[in-house]
Amino acid sequence: RLFGKTSNSFERLELAREKAHELQIFIVLKDHHTAVITPAKDVFYNVTGNSGMAKGGSGDVLTGIITALISQKYDIEKACIFGVWIHGKAGDFASETFSKEAMLPTDLIGKIGDVFKYLSS
Repeated sequence: RLFGKTSNSFERLELAREKAHELQIFIVLKDHHTAVITPAKDVFYNVTGNSGMAKGGSGDVLTGIITALISQKYDIEKACIFGVWIHGKAGDFASETFSKEAMLPTDLIGKIGDVFKYLSS
């Protein structure tokens, strides 16, 4: 939506790749499998997450996670990739507790600690 309408997911991805390169920015393209697009036009697909995360406010949680990682001195590419993964994994954990239908974006926040425990085990 930010860069205009596209007819399909392939056009959407290609437009994002072009804009990331043209503007030298990282783009997080939220979808069934969220993609991180780099200024070099590389695309990293995320495999975590679920349909219960398709609610207003979920993107705000994602932005907060990525911003927190950048403030901890992660480079931007790694912060985007890791942040998207953390967000999705927190969603997976939240769906186990609350169900995809009932979970809220605040439930994602509550599961971030569980994601880090999972990583350290």
